[in-house]
Amino acid sequence: MFEEHLKKGARIVPFAGFNMPLEYTGVRDEHLNIRNNVGVFDVSHMGEIWVRGPHAYNFLQWVTSNDISRLSEGKIQYSCFPNGRGGIVDDLLVYMFDRENYLLVVNASNTEKDWKWLNEQNTFGALLENASADFSQLAVQGPNAAGVMQSLAISDLKAIKYYNFIVSTLAGFSDIIISATGYTGAGGFEIYLPNNLAVPLWNAIFEAGKQYDIKPAGLAARDTLRLEMGYCLYGNDIDDTTSPLEAGLAWITKFTDSKNFIDKEFLIRQNAAGVKRKLVGFIMQDRGIPRQHYTLVNQEGLETGQVTSGTMSPVLNAGIGMGYVRAEDSRPGTEIGVDIRNKQLKARVVKMPFIQ
Repeated sequence: MFEEHLKKGARIVPFAGFNMPLEYTGVRDEHLNIRNNVGVFDVSHMGEIWVRGPHAYNFLQWVTSNDISRLSEGKIQYSCFPNGRGGIVDDLLVYMFDRENYLLVVNASNTEKDWKWLNEQNTFGALLENASADFSQLAVQGPNAAGVMQSLAISDLKAIKYYNFIVSTLAGFSDIIISATGYTGAGGFEIYLPNNLAVPLWNAIFEAGKQYDIKPAGLAARDTLRLEMGYCLYGNDIDDTTSPLEAGLAWITKFTDSKNFIDKEFLIRQNAAGVKRKLVGFIMQDRGIPRQHYTLVNQEGLETGQVTSGTMSPVLNAGIGMGYVRAEDSRPGTEIGVDIRNKQLKARVVKMPFIQ
């Protein structure tokens, strides 16, 4: 895909061991095009790991925080790997093909770490395969994504519900995984395919999208889009030191009697006691852009936490951010300060997502 990105004028940067397109026509332009129209990301850097065999189900119940029993064929689940110390190894998607075949989609920067972790935990005898080098992945995102994609598909793509997938033919190529998850909040599809089909399908998508003025989008717009939706980014908002409960991920942490998983007892105790800090979203009231590691202060001017992610929202035209604050400062509507260049600029805690 590298030459294809250069042809479209990409600014290339190193990321997670890959040379990736950061932007093409500019972050704001790419961001708003996806919010209002349709764009394409090359996200082939993501990791893909197969978990197979008669012990796959029990193994995944143990290593993931969400409840695999709630999955059925063609469904996808957002989850995380608890690390045995109250933190998170990685967040991931679990694709269920059947009870003995699952595909885990993990973060590029954590693929080797995850692979090592899964093998260390695999006392169940599940069959593991790191297929990351075999997969390419394209994400067609935006309200017009269905219009572009349907012209290439033989299946009814509108029938794919959120967090579901099918295996079908696309642009004449068979056995393509087409899912509806997304990391933008703008709707659309993710396409998993063999590497040799990546360039032909990329070109087919752009040809089909000419009537919509489809554009490519880079990592920078992907980050601003996910931040407007309040989606966590591993390495920023969650990591080995943050628990899923602190990060607002209690909804993917299932304490059902039938499920035992790594850190379950610790997280049950933490849930009962209440967390001491929480990940919150905030909107700047003063003009300024919050950046990672900037100090957050409470109304008394005392440090309450740090910014984990921040940007200028192209939709709101205001600075937005996420960060951990003391639990007593986490209520929506609470006024906090962001230390930017030795000035404490006003911000307000809000319920995420930042946009509807």
